[in-house]
Amino acid sequence: MTEIKTLGVLGAGQMGAGIAQVAAEAGIDVRLADSTRELAQKGKDKIAAFLSRAVEKGKMDGKARDAALARIVPVDHPAGLADVDLAVEAVSENETLKLRLFAEMDGAARPGAILASNTSSISITKIAAATRRPERVIGMHFMNPVPLMKLVEVIRGLQTSDETYAAVIDLAGRMGKATVTSKDSPGFIVNRVLIPMLNEACFALQEGIGTAEDIDRGIVLGLNHPMGPLALADLVGLDTCLAIAEVLHKEIGEDKYRPCPLLRNYVAAGWLGRKAGRGFYAYSQ
Repeated sequence: MTEIKTLGVLGAGQMGAGIAQVAAEAGIDVRLADSTRELAQKGKDKIAAFLSRAVEKGKMDGKARDAALARIVPVDHPAGLADVDLAVEAVSENETLKLRLFAEMDGAARPGAILASNTSSISITKIAAATRRPERVIGMHFMNPVPLMKLVEVIRGLQTSDETYAAVIDLAGRMGKATVTSKDSPGFIVNRVLIPMLNEACFALQEGIGTAEDIDRGIVLGLNHPMGPLALADLVGLDTCLAIAEVLHKEIGEDKYRPCPLLRNYVAAGWLGRKAGRGFYAYSQ
């Protein structure tokens, strides 16, 4: 079985930085890339700030923080991913973008390296077909926020080899994550169930059934969820929720996956949730 000693992360935003942080804390060397070296460095700076707060709160030792940060090296894409054992892509949920980046990673990564996607809904089989190593392509869907959420959803494409699958399951365990394995079907397991619920909460708000606060409070207290669906959508990002809903609607073809017009309007307005300072709720930057 392939042992992952060096991990490449493409995308230094919220998800990519979280993946890089968890890997580095687990003792894995990380190459963090984005469209520019400067953006990759900003991603590392955010990780440093997060870990420093943990030290201040007594949740982490200063030496452990410094050791984790030393393992994260900002690099250029795609050349900086040439020596990694596995490269995981964590960019926007856009199929055209992902296919292009996988072709670039495929050209840069050494023969035998595994290429993984953190996609929430896009076909791993299709992504794999954009490379010359389809048997070494797999889905690693981390949950947001990565440092706090325990689950990694592992998705096998039609071409994914048993060796690739075993290596990724082992890597997730070393990163302290539990795994579930999903068939390569739109939305996989988690979002196949989650997105219709978030979308229905949008319809409830649009139809005036309740305020955002009452809808969320009803679900939290009535179903014992830790967070209401509209607050969760804000955390995930309304653009990401919409993108996944559109994949489900297009690929499965059933009306129950039709994105709520209110969700479309919020995205069109740039009200994308926490990252934009406004979604179903207002947030201070």
